[in-house]
Amino acid sequence: MSLDARARSPECLAAGERMHRWLRDLFPVCRSLTGPGVRQTLDYLGERLPGLTRHSIESGTKVFDWVVPPEWAIRSATLLGPDGTVIADLRDHTLHVMGYSQPVDVELDLEELQPHLHSLPEQPDAIPFVTSYYRESWGFCLTHRQRSALPPGRYRARIDSTLGPGRLDYADLVIPGESADEVLLSTYVCHPSMANNELSGPVLATALGQWLAGRPSRRLTYRLVFVPETIGSIVYLSRHLEHLRRRLLAGFVLTCVGDERAVSMVESPYGDTLADRVARHVLGRLAPGFIAYPFTERGSDERQYCSPGVRLPVCSVMRSKHSTYPEYHTSLDDDRLVTPVGLAGSYAIYRSIIEALECNCLPNTTQPCEPQLGPRGLYPVTSVKGSTATVRLQSNILAYCDGTNDLLAIADRLGADVVECRAIVDRLLAAGVLRLETGLEP
Repeated sequence: MSLDARARSPECLAAGERMHRWLRDLFPVCRSLTGPGVRQTLDYLGERLPGLTRHSIESGTKVFDWVVPPEWAIRSATLLGPDGTVIADLRDHTLHVMGYSQPVDVELDLEELQPHLHSLPEQPDAIPFVTSYYRESWGFCLTHRQRSALPPGRYRARIDSTLGPGRLDYADLVIPGESADEVLLSTYVCHPSMANNELSGPVLATALGQWLAGRPSRRLTYRLVFVPETIGSIVYLSRHLEHLRRRLLAGFVLTCVGDERAVSMVESPYGDTLADRVARHVLGRLAPGFIAYPFTERGSDERQYCSPGVRLPVCSVMRSKHSTYPEYHTSLDDDRLVTPVGLAGSYAIYRSIIEALECNCLPNTTQPCEPQLGPRGLYPVTSVKGSTATVRLQSNILAYCDGTNDLLAIADRLGADVVECRAIVDRLLAAGVLRLETGLEP
């Protein structure tokens, strides 16, 4: 079945509509690395994801080579023109204020104001996303068309914010399975009003969490992580790295999963982890024209999960990759760019990835030579021309069940779907022809 058909199935489309409602609810919230916006977002997601556990870490805490930044809270911000006209107001769009702007209340000439203004000449109708997390500064972001029309004169800049000791907030949810081996789904909750680059990831993770929690059984354990980008994943690794090294089978960074233009992935550093293999397996069937970007074109928290000294089996599967679509990091990245169908497609992709991981195993034959399948009801008892075609896939699977190939590798070699292959393996297990070995990655 094609991705578009899967996305428009009643179940996936209902999930897409639900995620899009959540996205619209969260869109006006002014988020950053720290502060009330992150807490408000986690509150909202926690209401929809029972068991989501909240954590915090104090500003100034050393985490590897980084330091948790001060907490930023903003209450209001306005830029007034010479005649008192409102040029920019935080209430109109959260991108109007540079992230982590320090408090100011000043009057200054246009020439003095210009270094504190940000716009995009190449996108004259877009408000840019600009931050200054680690250097104290302040600023306003405008469309370039608006900025170019500013008249000379005195301007009033007011930013009512605080920047000081506080905490960084994040959350996680562990959904246990029969095995302690884990799958990581990580997303971030730190950008202000942007839909694809920011909110599509958290709403997809939440929908997947609801689906996983409602499954009657799970072979694997699932760890859902909601952190501020970069510093949040660094904080999380500082607290969980050794556990993840022991238990993580595959991980994915959920970002930019809401538009309908493309399907893509960013590989791990060498493109050879179980996460890479299952992503390529699923995308090759659902979206054969998908784009595989090498790790050198990374841009999100895969940078931390795959960094030297960490090297976890993590990649990212998305729609249009960050930095590749024109609305990226601007006010044009809104709930019109992200659609229920786009979200439903990503939901279908990730459900298929999870189902493939649940199916994966390490099958091994129980005896040398080809087993006699006829008496076990697994092979036609009367051999006529063409009869073997009906069991060719079963025979080919058996040919590679030597305890060294996992089922995903066998399915890929045969050009078959791993879920279909698992159904055959289960019949062979029940007949005593195969057994399952331990030793899947890691």
